[in-house]
Amino acid sequence: MSGEQELGITESKEYNTGEWYAEVVQKAKLADYAPMGGFIITRPRGYELWERLQGYLDGWFKETGAQNAYFPVLIPESYLEQEKDIVEGFDPEVAWVTHGGHEELEERLAVRPTSESIITPFVSQWVRSHRDLPMRLNQWCSVIRWEATETKPFFRTKEFLWQEGHTAHATEDGAWDEVMTRLDQYARLYEDVLAMPVLRGRKPDHDKFPGADTTTTVEALMPDGKSVQGGTSHHLGQSFAEAYDVTFTDEDEDEQTAWTTSWGLSWRALGALVMTHSDDQGLVLPPTVAPEQVVIVPIYSDENREEVLQYASEIAAELDEAGVRVHLDDRDERNPGFKFNEHELNGVPVRFEIGGYEVEDEEVTVVHRPDGEELVEDRADVVDATQDHLEAVYDKLYEAAEENLRENVREVEEVNEILGTIGQHGGYVKTPWCGDEACEEAVKEKVHAEIVLLPMEEGEDPETELRGGEALAVESDECTMCGEPAEEVAYFAKTY
Repeated sequence: MSGEQELGITESKEYNTGEWYAEVVQKAKLADYAPMGGFIITRPRGYELWERLQGYLDGWFKETGAQNAYFPVLIPESYLEQEKDIVEGFDPEVAWVTHGGHEELEERLAVRPTSESIITPFVSQWVRSHRDLPMRLNQWCSVIRWEATETKPFFRTKEFLWQEGHTAHATEDGAWDEVMTRLDQYARLYEDVLAMPVLRGRKPDHDKFPGADTTTTVEALMPDGKSVQGGTSHHLGQSFAEAYDVTFTDEDEDEQTAWTTSWGLSWRALGALVMTHSDDQGLVLPPTVAPEQVVIVPIYSDENREEVLQYASEIAAELDEAGVRVHLDDRDERNPGFKFNEHELNGVPVRFEIGGYEVEDEEVTVVHRPDGEELVEDRADVVDATQDHLEAVYDKLYEAAEENLRENVREVEEVNEILGTIGQHGGYVKTPWCGDEACEEAVKEKVHAEIVLLPMEEGEDPETELRGGEALAVESDECTMCGEPAEEVAYFAKTY
């Protein structure tokens, strides 16, 4: 097979989603598979996406009082065991170091599955008075959880990159405000940076973070009808503070126990980004995170080569000066058609085509990556017009994802409707629930769907904003699965 034939995507997003996704990730040079099962190698283009995502979040965290720190990747077993709930929750996933060189260690060291058990003991040393609170720490790192049996780059790997924030507060209200601040920032990342609407809610009690009082989540719906947990923010109550003795003296000099939170978002967000927007031509990226926002492809013959290249170079320089991430593809050894396909595969949002006619008419032909829409702009207005095109591409991506979400939240009040709806359509099924995990299990056994979120508060509707203020009403007050009185409205979905 020739290089040009190998360049394209051969799998179908609609019919072979998993194979298509893996092919896009590899051919767009985002990641490759490592020799150890469950691990991936993040290539420069993939890592640049992570860095851009990181840049947005890191700035917002710092604006709201969080400071970056770094804690060891290895955690003594005795530290982990101080909080029994977290040990029980993560025990099957923990990788252990038992030897240093040829010597057996006196105490096993856990490879960080999460960092509450190493960060909280030091917070307890650093917090003495109410004046030390709130304390907000964040670290960008990797964790290892020995749970992935089948590798799906960015979605399911044994090691993954993420950020984890950890805070301590003087009051429960202060901790809860922190939880919601971070959840809002995660939603902002998806909606304002990744062009993906999300639903906000909380997890059922049996699916909370180990040791937490409440786990809140943002959920993103993929085109194949499965939900992705996009980021979580946990109200840990006082359980971790009590386990690790995080106390402080209040204004009356009385000793009090702190309230703590933790919150994290992983590179699963990159997987959701690729899955949501990309197509059978390859990767599709919003301009906010795309390594190159505009590619300029000059189209010339021997007679007008210098003139076309000069014109294209001047435009590239102007865009660069204006802060646009622009790439001038002036390779002689590749024809324009090959370049078009390559840059479409790599997800460049906007393409400028410049040939002899554009030079003669002092124009630029502009092509949008998501849908191939072609427009012509005057050379004199090209910088301002470029910003308009980048915004237009972002809006197209968001609107398509929003339509997918809006059309795939369905209310049902019969158990067979849950099974049939999820089996046939996927998406979210909204239904009354008694709160018993056994009722969720009955659905999970038949269609492999689970409760992905509950409304944050009674009567609240996660998709109200999406629907312009009009909530989906579930009329029944009986659990759809068992007929007992309903305590919650649950959103079921298949998940990644």
